[in-house]
Amino acid sequence: YRRLQEYAELYGWSGMGRLHKGIRDQRQYMAPSPAIQKPQVFFLPDVPSSPFFSRETQRHDVERLERGFRLIRREFEGVWRGGGGQGGAGEPGRGWTWEVSPGGGTWAYYLFRKGVCVPQSCRSCPRTYRLLLSLRTFVNSNVFGNAGFSLLLPGTVITGAFGLTNTRVSCHLGVRVPARCELVVGGEPQCWSEGSGLIVDDSFLNSISHSGRPDDGPRVIFTVDLWHPGIAAPERQALDYIFAPGR
Repeated sequence: YRRLQEYAELYGWSGMGRLHKGIRDQRQYMAPSPAIQKPQVFFLPDVPSSPFFSRETQRHDVERLERGFRLIRREFEGVWRGGGGQGGAGEPGRGWTWEVSPGGGTWAYYLFRKGVCVPQSCRSCPRTYRLLLSLRTFVNSNVFGNAGFSLLLPGTVITGAFGLTNTRVSCHLGVRVPARCELVVGGEPQCWSEGSGLIVDDSFLNSISHSGRPDDGPRVIFTVDLWHPGIAAPERQALDYIFAPGR
């Protein structure tokens, strides 16, 4: 709340009604309870919610990512092969991190992590980095913003996860999508498609699975956190201030 007050002293309280309510009542929203939508860090009330959003809500950014699909895939192949992961075999090396989740884990290669550019990764994927900077709604100035490759190995099922906040959505661009890979958000199943963007609100209960054979290789997507279309510009600016990296 102190950071919201600091922000309001600089820029005024106009447009801060939902944020004020959300921060004031955050303990109530975060209280243990069964729910299909339960962000783990910050919940903003009165935001229109849906497990999946139409691509039209983020048309400019989704289309830019889809047009850049081939270059994104080419740069993925460069950093994956560089770690020894050819054809899905072997483990990736520098720049890749193993993220443990209930039921398994994923390999991640971040270009932006928690609102901060990862310099080595951005140098290794320069065209993808420039594409990210051309997006209008990329969350790149607060701790809720990430962008990078996510790799799911065959035989992995990750269930029961919630994202950090309902102020963002995530665009999943299919890079390599074998058969029998599925995403379920808020009880609604979807499949990724190579070269196509899928808009997901991961503050809903979500699970992912790759039920293919070992020789099918990993499922690879490029994920980018974008502002939720229901978050107004003054709220975005305030959230960047309140949740700035390093605070």
